[in-house]
Amino acid sequence: MTLRLPLLRCTWLAFFLALACEKRSTAQTAPESPGRLSRGGATTPATTVRQSSNPLPSTNASPGAEAGRTPSSDLANLESRVRPAVIWVTVFDSKGNLLRTASGFFISADGRFVTTAHAIEGGVNAVAKTADGGIYDVSGILRASKELDLAVLQAEVKPRRLLRFLDLNKNDNPPVGVGVVVIGSALAGNEGNARQMTIAAQASNRLEITGATPGSSVGSPVVTENGEVVGVVTAAGEKTTAHSAAALESFLSRVPTDVRPRWPATAEATATPASTPKPRIVYAPAPAFPPGASLPGATGTGRYRLTFDPNGNVTNVQVVKSTGNPYFDQAAIKTLRTWKSAPSHGWEATVPVTFQTR
Repeated sequence: MTLRLPLLRCTWLAFFLALACEKRSTAQTAPESPGRLSRGGATTPATTVRQSSNPLPSTNASPGAEAGRTPSSDLANLESRVRPAVIWVTVFDSKGNLLRTASGFFISADGRFVTTAHAIEGGVNAVAKTADGGIYDVSGILRASKELDLAVLQAEVKPRRLLRFLDLNKNDNPPVGVGVVVIGSALAGNEGNARQMTIAAQASNRLEITGATPGSSVGSPVVTENGEVVGVVTAAGEKTTAHSAAALESFLSRVPTDVRPRWPATAEATATPASTPKPRIVYAPAPAFPPGASLPGATGTGRYRLTFDPNGNVTNVQVVKSTGNPYFDQAAIKTLRTWKSAPSHGWEATVPVTFQTR
């Protein structure tokens, strides 16, 4: 009995010591944060929520990845600033038939805009449309180059109308790897959406851009994050090519200050006027026999040179050979001044006149 009591006390003491150690271990592990990284490098819940709720588009992402994503606020702001200056150019032939549509953009407040030379090839008329419903008649071409595939045209802008236009980048070409944005016309539908892309290669007058663009992007501006033009798209598809702002600036510098916009058909018509019909007399009354000169056997034959102006009127009558009778000559000159010819460049004709009494 005496031995059992100490043994029972030892058993209870061991039990309480084990219970105390368990509580102490629990108290030490309780402050562990549930958001802490594990050894496997798992992302914290806070970071996961932040990334999924506010995705940031990367300028290095492919166009295919960007197509299904919502543009960031910065991209949306850039698009809203640039888009009003981007236009949809509709070109017609001499019969009024639609030739093609293409993109372009205004570069000055007076209505000058840039597109490709291919876009206006064969055209004699065009209109430029903006996303806000503005429609501008295009008065003609200021300069075009098939070699560069660039053209600058003049749109008719009403006085006091505020026209949005884009500034050209005055610095060097953006280096390889820099992000740029191609912004088409809103009138091209989803194809005109802003596309974030990257400069893949460059030369003094040419930029190669990663990613594909639709055909409607040809003529669209390539801009920086500040909205300045660093290029104009000249080839679209799986590979996108653009002429640099430096090449565009050089092209625009060759536009004469006094040049008047015109379409090629108008220029050809001006340079080669339509041929005029062969000169011919359309009104030729016979001279009246002068009073007092109607004596039996009175005769006379003369020759007179008539000068006609472009409208067909006689401006001068010269006596080449007199009839020998002043009355006959005066009567002939008076009547010959009333003669008319068809319109021409101006010409002369020698006319014989004979007076003879019966």
